[in-house]
Amino acid sequence: DMTNQAQPYGSYGYPASMQPAYPQGPTSHTDSSPAHDPYGPPPSYQQFSQVRPGVCETDVFSSPIHLFCIFLQMTKLLIIFYLPLNLWASPFPNMSQLSAALGGLSGVPELEVEALRPVNLLQERNLLPPRPLEAPEPNLSPDLKKVNCSPQTFRCTLTSIPQTQALLNKARLPLGLLLHPFRDLQQLPVITSNTIVRCRSCRTYINPFVTFLDQRRWKCNLCYRVNDVPDEFMYNPVTRSYGEPHKRPEVQNATVEFIASSDYMLRPPQPSVYLFVLDVSHNAVEAGYLKYFCESLLDNLDKLPGDTRTRVGFLTFDSTIHFYNLQEGLSQPQMLVVSDIDDVFIPSHDSLMVNLKESAELVKDLLTSLPAMFSQTRETHSALGPALQAAFKLMSPTGGRVTVFQTQLPTLGAGMLKSREDPNQRSSTKHLGPATDFYKKLALDCSGQQIGVDLFLLSSQYADLASLACMSKYSAGSIFYYPSFHHTHNPTQLEKFQKDLERYLTRKIGFEAVMRIRCTKGLSIHTFHGNFFVRSTDLLSLANVNPDSAFAVQMSIEDSLADSSLACFQAALLYTSNKGKRRIRVHTLCLPVVNQLSDVYAGADVQAITCLLANMAIDRSITSGLSDARDALVNAVVDLVSSYKSNVSNLQQSGLVVPASMRLFPLYILALLKQKALRTGTSTRLDERVFAMCEFKTQPLQQLMQMVHPDLYRLDNMSDQGALHLNDTVVPQPHLLHLAADRLSRDGAFLMDCGNVSFFCIVVSHIPELETLLSERVRAFLDWLQDNRAFSSTIHVVKDDASAQATFFQHLVEDRSESASSYSEFLQNVQLQK
Repeated sequence: DMTNQAQPYGSYGYPASMQPAYPQGPTSHTDSSPAHDPYGPPPSYQQFSQVRPGVCETDVFSSPIHLFCIFLQMTKLLIIFYLPLNLWASPFPNMSQLSAALGGLSGVPELEVEALRPVNLLQERNLLPPRPLEAPEPNLSPDLKKVNCSPQTFRCTLTSIPQTQALLNKARLPLGLLLHPFRDLQQLPVITSNTIVRCRSCRTYINPFVTFLDQRRWKCNLCYRVNDVPDEFMYNPVTRSYGEPHKRPEVQNATVEFIASSDYMLRPPQPSVYLFVLDVSHNAVEAGYLKYFCESLLDNLDKLPGDTRTRVGFLTFDSTIHFYNLQEGLSQPQMLVVSDIDDVFIPSHDSLMVNLKESAELVKDLLTSLPAMFSQTRETHSALGPALQAAFKLMSPTGGRVTVFQTQLPTLGAGMLKSREDPNQRSSTKHLGPATDFYKKLALDCSGQQIGVDLFLLSSQYADLASLACMSKYSAGSIFYYPSFHHTHNPTQLEKFQKDLERYLTRKIGFEAVMRIRCTKGLSIHTFHGNFFVRSTDLLSLANVNPDSAFAVQMSIEDSLADSSLACFQAALLYTSNKGKRRIRVHTLCLPVVNQLSDVYAGADVQAITCLLANMAIDRSITSGLSDARDALVNAVVDLVSSYKSNVSNLQQSGLVVPASMRLFPLYILALLKQKALRTGTSTRLDERVFAMCEFKTQPLQQLMQMVHPDLYRLDNMSDQGALHLNDTVVPQPHLLHLAADRLSRDGAFLMDCGNVSFFCIVVSHIPELETLLSERVRAFLDWLQDNRAFSSTIHVVKDDASAQATFFQHLVEDRSESASSYSEFLQNVQLQK
């Protein structure tokens, strides 16, 4: 229902203190000592005028070149606002007209001109680029572009930062960051130094965007404090030369990793510790997951991240809790049963968490025999809560990772739950939140002891994921969900479980981590999104950190950035590696500051904006209801159209006009509204809706966008035109198709890439491996897609009469569905509201 009047703009109707997204106040700036609290709040700022790179501090206002650049910038903006009087006498200027007017001016690259091109959505329908959308490139000098942080790691919703909050409000766009801090990197400069150079005032790590006033002094790019260059920093270990601090790797790379000293440790680095908590009730045995878990762990036991200190343990449960003595020297594992679930105790403190190397044979014996041990069980109850209490007691001395496998609703002891799913109330706000605070409290206790809890839910019935998910949300864990899991009846889910589990067991991991995000003076962070515990106003506690989780941050502009030409953001992740080394991974992003609305729109990142709004909408649906969240998303589109028309385009004719940079925004919002997390109706099961919400809060941008708006390709007419040539393999690059049924045909073969799941629509029952050119092209393209993602995707082959066809067509978001409008209908509704 989009007939509601658009609310007055205020974070799209979102209150500033939105819960449960962990709202934060402005970052406090009090003194801190790096030796005791290396991530303590920065001290009071000292005011310094910002200096552009290459301009001396003494002549910043007197340089003729600098004044001329200001003149050119002003001229550019004047021309933009004069365009409606001449070029726009016709309905829309073409690119040659805009380029002729603006292309001759420095600082106005052609990409920026294209981003500002007005697009009438009611007339232009072929909006998709031929290949998946790339992140917009900030309008920076070539030297700064070369060293800037990768958008796959650090991305801002606006690649041109508005000078004031008033300008940001006028743009009707959210300001925020999307961060993937621990992602797998092919190249990572690792720096070992006795001195980690940081600003004495705000504790920013030295980075490519600081200014060297001379060889002995550098100016912080966040607070502008002038700092001394330490003697050790004068030596460059890469070039083995002395006297060139600006060529050090820390100043040449926006992403670096430091080997931390003892100043960054509150205790000796912990070993890698893994505890597996396994549901062995009758329901679990029927589902059949245990056999495949044991096989996968056996196959990957040597690949578990760690070293000679790595420790493992196992705990199984039904109506009682079973511990396993794996002490070196035993001839076989010993089961110890604790039946008192109301007062859980640990039967042995020395032999339950064992050194993997020393007890490897006993661990293998247990994994080999475990599936058969419970194959005849008739125990239907599940004491998950007491099992988690036992896990907490086992892991508290060291910290580490707890992996929970659950197949049903917990029915006994602490944390027991009752079914809340009413088919008529599946989108009710009270059912989207937890039924008890037991799992949240347990997660917070775990976080305090550096224990992360990951959940694998393999359930054929309602299991109240809204309550269970809290164990991972607040302990920086991960959540995996396999609805209708059965090892024989649902082979697709089994295949996905096996692939996910292999990735999960072997991916890298960081322990006892904290992360802080700093930003240029004048900017402030007020809301975080993701799985973590907020330790202080800007410090996130991450008991575990993994390469597949991401975070989002909402920001505001507290003070004018008029004295700044650049804005910078820095994320610092302090963690213990699986080898027991304390490390600090630092990412720094630099963006230009602008004072014109047209520049803000030209630098808008439509995918980052969509992902941030998705996070905001999830929180809004939990606190205020699904309908309210959906209205806020529609209002975001209405606000953009209204603001652009009244402030920038000055178009006299009717139409739905947006800048080219945001041409896909209404389509993405419509796609969001059709996702399981946010769609209306009662057809979406409650656990599936909650899991979709959890994914929105933790998935990196690229995976999230493929969930929201999958990539659709036609495969049967692929050619080598524009193909990639990789290691003697030709990888075709077919063009993207709009997600509409009229783009399909019965005689074609189409691939829909949804990220973790790919639908392959074709008239045969499998993907043939033939010695034909087309077969080779298809397989090369599929292999290339798989190689570019962390989790291996499951491919569904959909024949034109298969039951999976309905799922495939649900992703055609431009078409009308049972409970949602088509893209053209959505645009018409927006037109009525603007």
